[in-house]
Amino acid sequence: MVQQHTWRLSAAFATCALAFLFSHACAAEAPGEPAVSTPVLKLSGFGTLGAVYSSARSADFTASVLRADGAGHTRAWSADVDSRLGVQLDLDLGAWSGVLQVVSEQRLDGSYTPQLEWANIKYQLTPDLAVRAGRIALPVFLGAESRKVGYTIPWVRTPVEVYGSLPISSSDGLDATWRWSTGSVLHATQVFAGRTDQALRNELRIKAEDIVGLSHSIERGAVGARLSAASGRLNTAIGEELFTVLRRFGPAGGALADRYEIRDKRVSMVSIGVSVDPGPWFVTAECGRTRTDSLLGGGTSMYVGAGLRRGALTPYAGYAQVRADVPTRDPGLPLDGLTPPLAAAAGQINAGINEFLAAIPVQSTWSAGLRWDAATNVALKLQLDRVRPRGGSRGTLINNQPDLRPDHAVHVGSVALDFVF
Repeated sequence: MVQQHTWRLSAAFATCALAFLFSHACAAEAPGEPAVSTPVLKLSGFGTLGAVYSSARSADFTASVLRADGAGHTRAWSADVDSRLGVQLDLDLGAWSGVLQVVSEQRLDGSYTPQLEWANIKYQLTPDLAVRAGRIALPVFLGAESRKVGYTIPWVRTPVEVYGSLPISSSDGLDATWRWSTGSVLHATQVFAGRTDQALRNELRIKAEDIVGLSHSIERGAVGARLSAASGRLNTAIGEELFTVLRRFGPAGGALADRYEIRDKRVSMVSIGVSVDPGPWFVTAECGRTRTDSLLGGGTSMYVGAGLRRGALTPYAGYAQVRADVPTRDPGLPLDGLTPPLAAAAGQINAGINEFLAAIPVQSTWSAGLRWDAATNVALKLQLDRVRPRGGSRGTLINNQPDLRPDHAVHVGSVALDFVF
């Protein structure tokens, strides 16, 4: 019910926003009134039909932790890793404009229920300054606005080691963007504030409030770069049962619960990305650092990728990694002096803590692939990945089974048909 309520509120906002803009246009162009820009309504869309094979049998490879399953343990081949469909409606009234984007992809409950990705209105205060209100893409990473549009990126998917550190891609709030230049360098400085409330599964939710951030992009010829920083307060009931039991073990248990529970915990992220694309070839690199003083931990991630364009064919290769900046194991509750039954219970609790900490990703991936622009607005991609969790971590794999070997490489093969219309 909460999820449906959130959807209805977002849909209602989008509908009202577009209705306001359209009525504004109609009123402005009523007989006898000064003429303004003719309203332009545009419908577009994008999608990916994908299939992924994984050699893992004790876990699932997936593009996001916000998926129910993937390729490997659940099934050797999966269409759920990359497949999605998106539709976008743009209304342009000159100074005023609005956008509505809906995306259907697998969710944590296994469904493909469409989600409202964007729903905002924009007002162009000056030729260089614009403000927006509504559901807006979080301007973190180079592909912040296009991370779900597979056609716009050379590889099958954005590197999970980097983009997986921020699985939530939009927030509800405000932003302002100022475009300026210094000589031949074009700048775009963006400030933003908002919140997000994401449904997970079984009534479990994750909320990020008081999100504030700054993003600065530059462009000079074939070179582009973006530097972003953001922070917010995170709340979720993940691990709640564990923390409730921990507090029954006195001050030591209470200290552990305070350290790891995800209640009103500050989360921060910084990222920088650079792209060089003169046409015949391209190189892209990004790195980021995430920190939260909770069970989710924090880490540093990076990737570098490059490719050559030879007519309709683009061979490419890349490397990505993520490492934990916090311990991925904890001694937990002290067992000395406890009675055998209590020691056994405390040992199980300590194992539970370390099971959560093992989910903090430590992983590297080598990738190679080929893109074929088969037709206008259609691209077929083939990609091979060697994914290796490290340091006892299960990396970005999900649905892990007891016999999972954390340091064992997983080989992944992907085929994806990307299109835009």
